[in-house]
Amino acid sequence: MERNKKLVRKKSVDFILLIAIIALVFIGIVMVFSASWPEAMVDFKDGYHFFRKQLVSAAAGFIGMIFMMNFNYRYFKKFAFPIYMLSLLSGLLLFTPLGVELKGATRWINLGFTTFMPSDAIKFGSIIFFAAFLSNKKEKISTLTVGTIPSLGIIGLSCLFIYLQPDLGTTLTLAGALMGMFFVAGMKLSHMLVIGGGAAAFLFYAITGEGNEYRMDRWTTFVDPFADKLGKGWQVVQSLYALGSGGLFGLGLGKSRQKFFYIPEAYNDFIFSIIGEELGLFGTLLVLFLFLVAIWRGIIIALKTEDLFGCYLASGITALITVQTLINIAVVTSSIPTTGITLPFISYGGTSLLFYMSGIGILLNISRYAKLDRG
Repeated sequence: MERNKKLVRKKSVDFILLIAIIALVFIGIVMVFSASWPEAMVDFKDGYHFFRKQLVSAAAGFIGMIFMMNFNYRYFKKFAFPIYMLSLLSGLLLFTPLGVELKGATRWINLGFTTFMPSDAIKFGSIIFFAAFLSNKKEKISTLTVGTIPSLGIIGLSCLFIYLQPDLGTTLTLAGALMGMFFVAGMKLSHMLVIGGGAAAFLFYAITGEGNEYRMDRWTTFVDPFADKLGKGWQVVQSLYALGSGGLFGLGLGKSRQKFFYIPEAYNDFIFSIIGEELGLFGTLLVLFLFLVAIWRGIIIALKTEDLFGCYLASGITALITVQTLINIAVVTSSIPTTGITLPFISYGGTSLLFYMSGIGILLNISRYAKLDRG
């Protein structure tokens, strides 16, 4: 038995997934440098300001990925509850003097030497804890009292900590990932329909309820962004201009016009539009292809993992990447109303890059125990 365990540990990681993620991070570093240059020059008199910070974050993320790649993921199940509690505690710190309010939302913690986004910790802490919960319930997942109600409690509590910031986009991202895990675990179809109806009602309230006028403005802007293209529709319209002007092959790396203060923080939520402008349709298709490869390999790893905890954990990480990527690209292409969601591995942001690369490290570690075709 011990000899077999050692043999399992000697398996290589999923090389295709590793290459796809490294390629995405590399593209992200290059595009952050290009998209952030004008703002960095005006605000910091240093065009390399954001580039250097993203490079440091990528290095930290790479170290996190290598560590998680070699750290037995099964230990996460043993410490799933403390990890979850710590992630929620980090969210509570937002409501202390450490919380930093920016643009009407409190989403960052000021640690003095850097800032930290608790939502990323909550996302991965919730996925680890929910994977442990689902693997313990096994065949009882489809029951109402043992499976569905406790699962909704975990999902609701996790999302509440993010919704209160307020951050509806990230709330929907996490809810989608956790519901994806619940579906994979075997939730009952009738329960899913009821939950879907409840989610639709919540979303309606979140947009139309009292105090949510800014969300209603985003909805009306989504319906017709050109109706107020110099006001509320400005960001979306400029994003569409960027994508359209790129054509098939783009204007050339570094030659974007929209990044010169037409698109606010072009290196962040709307970096995909700058990719389309500078690298064209082929550049955006390359990015989409790399994401599809990463998602495909994540699904394969989940399917080929015999350990239930590993299967659900791999499913959760893959679902999170999938949902967040879809939401970001849908926002940039004006397919859904605007929300502040970054593009994983590519958008500027140290906390996001660190957590997502570490999450990929966990996925790669699971691949070492999966029955993959390594030929």
